[in-house]
Amino acid sequence: MSAAKPLLNPANFPRPPKLEQVTRQLQVKWNNSVIASTNEAYWVLETFHPPTYYLPRSSLQPGFADKISKSSHSTYCEWKGRATYWDLRVPGDNQGDVTIGNRIWSYERPTKGFEPIKDYLSFYAGPWQCFVDDEEVIPQPGDFYGGWTTSDIDTKYVKGAAGTRHW
Repeated sequence: MSAAKPLLNPANFPRPPKLEQVTRQLQVKWNNSVIASTNEAYWVLETFHPPTYYLPRSSLQPGFADKISKSSHSTYCEWKGRATYWDLRVPGDNQGDVTIGNRIWSYERPTKGFEPIKDYLSFYAGPWQCFVDDEEVIPQPGDFYGGWTTSDIDTKYVKGAAGTRHW
């Protein structure tokens, strides 16, 4: 019998955040159709946040790669710089495509230390389903945050969760 794998404690993640390349299998799905899939991504580990994953633009699957467009929305991260947001057209119910707005972001000119994620895409964990190594992701609490929570994250230290000082 193997010992239980220790949980990752977001309280111990660094500030400023750390960027690392990961080989975990990541997938984003809409109604069982794969929007993006890769095992060549990055994650950003930041204090009190579950990892935020960045997928290469090339991970967008046929049928979705030509349905992404830049939105007018942007935000600023003190660590990574100005974020560009994206809209994605996805198949709807008998009425044609539906546009999901501002649920994907990227950094076209990331700050020093985050250059590897230039033009990589980060997906909020909803309204689509996101998976890490076949485990469905739970979105980080709070609509502003984009972290992906999996069973290896100690959620009592996650920013935005009920009962934390960041809620």
